[in-house]
Amino acid sequence: MEQKQIQIKAKDEDIKGVYSNLMQIVHTKEEFILDFFLASPPQGILSSRVIMSPGHIKRMLKALQENLAKYEDKFGKIEEAKGPEVPEEGEGKIGFRV
Repeated sequence: MEQKQIQIKAKDEDIKGVYSNLMQIVHTKEEFILDFFLASPPQGILSSRVIMSPGHIKRMLKALQENLAKYEDKFGKIEEAKGPEVPEEGEGKIGFRV
């Protein structure tokens, strides 16, 4: 079967991407909703929302697993990141680390 190529257009503001350090997943029978957040005290913001079918989520998970394995083969094992630390009210400090 011949594969067709699809040309993808992207708006200039989308090409730069968005940063996320927190994700939430919600699902129904028909779809998965992936919410990506930037968690930065005192509050977080929704960076992006992606809605996918269950079949597409499964393909994406497989692609992520394959690419993660290739990355670790090339660069070494990745340690699992801890969630963002959110300081208690009044504990946050502003400054630089050296």
